[in-house]
Order: sequence, then structure tokens, then C-alpha cells
Amino acid sequence: MDIVKNPFSSYTIRLMNPIIKKHLPFLIFLSLWILPILSYSTPEYAEQTKWDCQRCHEEPTGGKLTKEGEVYREDLKAKGLYRHLHPIQKVARLIIGYLHLLTAIAWFGTIFYVHILLKPAYAAKGLPKGELILGWTSMILMAVTGTLLTFSRMPNWEMFYTTRFGILLSVKIILFMIMVTSAAIVTFLIGPKMRKKKTQFLLPKKDKLTLEELQHFDGKEKKPAYFAYKGEIFDVSSSKLWKDGTHFKKHSAGNDLSDVLKTAPHGEEKILQMPKIGDLLPMRPQLEKTTHEKAFYFMAYMNLIFVFLITLIIALWRWW
Repeated sequence: MDIVKNPFSSYTIRLMNPIIKKHLPFLIFLSLWILPILSYSTPEYAEQTKWDCQRCHEEPTGGKLTKEGEVYREDLKAKGLYRHLHPIQKVARLIIGYLHLLTAIAWFGTIFYVHILLKPAYAAKGLPKGELILGWTSMILMAVTGTLLTFSRMPNWEMFYTTRFGILLSVKIILFMIMVTSAAIVTFLIGPKMRKKKTQFLLPKKDKLTLEELQHFDGKEKKPAYFAYKGEIFDVSSSKLWKDGTHFKKHSAGNDLSDVLKTAPHGEEKILQMPKIGDLLPMRPQLEKTTHEKAFYFMAYMNLIFVFLITLIIALWRWW
């Protein structure tokens, strides 16, 4: 069993501003979820003894040890199955665990966003530089913080395959390593090939584009900014109103904006003043994906499945 100490005193609550007070129930729930890592008792030890927590602790939820609990703790120390952490080490573990959780949210959240809302085809055009930086920064921080957390919780190697916590942790580490390996393959092998394919659309004087080809001219990363209107393609690369391929943070280059004019504060005369460079063609027959594109989609959906598996492991730690 875990023990929880509520960090919110009545004096602290009175000093909180109205915004924090509004979200107080959520903050309390978050504290109840995170702070159990400071507990003095664990389900693993209860499983080893087949006793309830009150056998070794003065409270049913854990806390101060009884005489019998102290004897059992010393026995675990002698066997190398217990690692005692000083208060400063516990605070350090809390901070490291917090960073580990934040980076996991950033990385997993990006995977969910790309797969569920944008679809993997969004990244198939070429991995954006910003998302690459976020992804690799998250993976590196997760690896470092995860290693430190593992060291604080696992006194010896045997616990990786003799305890429930260790087995779940081992599976989690293996899944993480596979995800990092696939990210490296996509970044350094598959990604450059997809970028090379993408550049073939960036030929000058290309005056007939399909909607799929037009999407590559989105004005980002120093690319031209084109959009289609009523079957015609216009170039807004030099317009100050289309900086980085975005018009007033509402409309993006690389798309057919024929239906967007209804919500614009101006008429089509503003659009027709832009340089016309060509015509929008019907969608060409879909070509069969290359081997590296198939590998990209496979790894993309594999990582999505792994995200679900890792979150399931975390849920099992809390429930099982």
C-alpha cells in the first residue's frame, strides 16, 4: 500500500489566486497520483510476504514501520533487495520522475496528435525540423531520467525477472528501445529518402499541379507558397500577408482555398491580383508506395501501438 500526504494546507489555499482555486480538484487529484512514489511500502514486498501492509506498518496505508517491519527491512537489506533513499534522494527522485513524466507526455502526445488528427501521411512528406528536435530531446531526457529512476528502484539485476514490477519495467524498457531504434532509422535512413523524393516537386516553372503536389508548396522552410482557387494556382511567396505560408493564422498555403473566400472580409478581386502560375489538375492515380515509405508507415503505426502498451504497463503498476 502507498501513503499520501496532501501538500495543500488551508493557509496555502487561502493564498492561491482564483485561477488555481478553480483547478484545485484537478491539482489534488494530480498530487494523489504522483506523490505515492514517496511511500515507505510497496505492493512488491506485500507479494513476497503474503501479508497485508499493516503487518509491517503502523497504518493500513503504510507509513512508520512496526518492529516486525523493521526486522523484515533489515532482512531485505542483507539480501540486497532493498535500497534506502535519504530525504534528499527522495526529493531528487520526485523531480526526476516529474521530468520523466513531462517528456513522456510531450513525446506520446505528439505521436497521438500526428496519428489521430494529422495521420502519418503528414510526416510522410518529410519530417519537420521542429518535431524532430522535440522528439529526440524527449527520447534523450526519457532515457536519462528513466535510467536514474530505475537505479533508485532496482537494487539488483535479479529483480528485473523475479518481481512483478521488474518484469513490467523490463518490458517497458524493451518497447522504449525499439521505439528509439525505429526513430533513428526513420530520421537517418528513411527520412532523407523521403525528403529527396519531396524535392522533385520543387522544380521551377511547374505550372500544372495536383492537390497532393500543391501541398508541398506550403511556404515553410523557405519553400514557395502556392494556393489554388477555382482551379487556378496563385503564388503568394512574396506577399507580406502570407509570411511562412500562413494568412492571418487562419489559412495555409499548399491547399485549395476555393471555399474559404466565403469567410474572408474581401472579395475574389484580392486573390486575382496575385500572380497566377498554373492550373490545378485532378488527382493522378495513386502510385504504389516505395519500400522505404512502407517501412515508414509500419514503424509509425508500430510506435502508436507501443504507446498504448507502455501506458497499459503504467496502469498495471498502479492497479495490479
